[in-house]
Amino acid sequence: MTATAPSPARTTATALLPRLVLVLAALLATLFTAATPAAAHAALTASDPKDGAVVATAPAQVTLSFSEKVAMGDDSIRVMDPRGKRVDTGELRDLCSGSVIRYGTALHTGLPNGTYTVAWQAVSGDSHPISGAFTFSIGAPSATTVTLPTRQAGDGPVGIAYDIARYAAYAGFAVLVGSAAFILLCWRRGAAERPLQKLVLRAWVTLTAATLAMLVLRHPYTGSGEFADAFDLGGLKAVLETKTGASLVSRLLLLGAAALFIAVLFGSYARQKPAEDAVTDAATDAAKDSTGGASKDTADDATGSAEEAKELSDLTFGLGVGGTVVAGGIAATWALSEHASTGIQTGIAMPVDILHLLAVATWLGGLTALLVALHTSPALPRETVQRFSRIAFTSVLVLAATGLYQAWRQVGSWSALTGTGYGQLLLVKIGLVAVLVGVASMSRRWTARLATRSDVSRETATAQDTETDTEPQPEPEPVSVPADPERAAQLARQQAARTKARKQRLRNADTDRAGLRRSVLTEAAVAAVLLAVTTLLTSTEPGRAAELEAGRDTATATAVPNRPIKISLPFDTGGQSGKGTARLELDPGRTGANTLHLWIDGADGQPLDAPEVKVSFTLPAQEIGPLPLVPDRAGAGHWSASGVQLPLAGEWRIDVTVRTSDIDQVTVNKNVKIG
Repeated sequence: MTATAPSPARTTATALLPRLVLVLAALLATLFTAATPAAAHAALTASDPKDGAVVATAPAQVTLSFSEKVAMGDDSIRVMDPRGKRVDTGELRDLCSGSVIRYGTALHTGLPNGTYTVAWQAVSGDSHPISGAFTFSIGAPSATTVTLPTRQAGDGPVGIAYDIARYAAYAGFAVLVGSAAFILLCWRRGAAERPLQKLVLRAWVTLTAATLAMLVLRHPYTGSGEFADAFDLGGLKAVLETKTGASLVSRLLLLGAAALFIAVLFGSYARQKPAEDAVTDAATDAAKDSTGGASKDTADDATGSAEEAKELSDLTFGLGVGGTVVAGGIAATWALSEHASTGIQTGIAMPVDILHLLAVATWLGGLTALLVALHTSPALPRETVQRFSRIAFTSVLVLAATGLYQAWRQVGSWSALTGTGYGQLLLVKIGLVAVLVGVASMSRRWTARLATRSDVSRETATAQDTETDTEPQPEPEPVSVPADPERAAQLARQQAARTKARKQRLRNADTDRAGLRRSVLTEAAVAAVLLAVTTLLTSTEPGRAAELEAGRDTATATAVPNRPIKISLPFDTGGQSGKGTARLELDPGRTGANTLHLWIDGADGQPLDAPEVKVSFTLPAQEIGPLPLVPDRAGAGHWSASGVQLPLAGEWRIDVTVRTSDIDQVTVNKNVKIG
């Protein structure tokens, strides 16, 4: 619920709403237009050797460059030869310098020619695991038994379990903070209500259990993806040394402080008489004293009531301040370790993220508490609903402002809003918020009807109370308790059943409250889906990073021709039967892996089974090559080779060497454009 009963001020606000929407849209357009490239998820920006490169000699090391800081271990970069045997030393080299983020690993000496596979894995600065793989060749490409890994870091059953724990943590935080705020700000008597006490305690247990699960699963989540590694104490120690591990441990410590807050809230605070009741008692005692004569006991009672009211006010203030500090600290454990802690303007983004999380928790968690209160307390005061309505409206305003900033920071452009997974999820979230606000307007109407009817009921009740006070009240009939314990227990169960049925009848008879309960239940259902989408957003690569990475891929990609490259090279070795034509086909004729076919025809047009043929590729503009290739004989006058790697686009020179006898050979060449 986000508003109270209609009023002139609200009518004015409604009239200004279209203008406000236009202003926000213009602001959003300006922000997206002025956005500058920046990433939140780390991305691989370069490697040496490059993906698909063919180098003449074995490199001394393999290096990887990233768009931002990452966490890597000694086993984060693995290099395997064509047979799948590791050829790296297993020692990570930190080559970072200034704004350049680069890591590497040394290779063993004396590596033979062939195709090598590099598999890497790291943890981005926003706590999310990233991984990848590529190949390079020494001398010439070759067949390899190593298959590039298809599993991404964070996938699989461990990833699913970790994401479930992440969702449970968000839900537990929202309900814990929102329910406590609902009790302190909207319904102080709720501290003594068992259903609300159970709600807060279960939220605390959920958040604590989810945090422990994330801490235990963190090592396999960012590593092997195997549940068995959750019991690896060495891995747990490594996690505790990371930013994410420190945040999870800090959250557990803050949850200990939250347990103390809950104990006071449902202990001494719940036993205190609400301030308005204490003041009323003091006023009543003073009135009786003025009519019936002064007495020391009456004066002491009035003084005690006033002291109780002050004590409750001080306790409420202390709980409010302490609860805000603890809630803000728990929210900071997300802000300091996830998207807000990386990218641009982190000094602004982290406080904004904390405010965003607190606003979400106050709104959605308070909504859950209101739903429980409406179902368990048929006589819930309408002032409670109105107070929450005002608080929820303020939360929505904070949510909109902080969400607008986060959208600009994480998405960055209109194209990323519609063309990336993060942007599409963000649009879904915006749609769910709009639905939630629409459902809240229904709750507002029910609240207005409830408030109007309550005013009439109060006047009627006051008149009835005036008449009743003049009539003698009958003494309540004593209730006999059977001596038989079993019979007494049976009567107690019957009495409880009658009380429950009476409450149910009262709840169902009040159509306005029943309508309010249904609308609030709908809000809670939409809020649960909204929370799930928010959880997915926290584990999705932001639009800025996705577009930046896609831009790099586009810049390095080359156009694929409509058909393979085919060339014919006449030759003459000078010897007997030394004339002919070499027909070469390169498929698909682009950078990366290609398949080569070579046919040798004699002067008579028949296949010429030459004793030896060789092919090499040279890119003079980049001083690459020659890259030698010895194709395999596929048949009479036919040779072929697969996995021919051409690392860059450009004007390549293809050299074909044909030997027709022990002493007669010739090399012919032709330039072709690749990519």
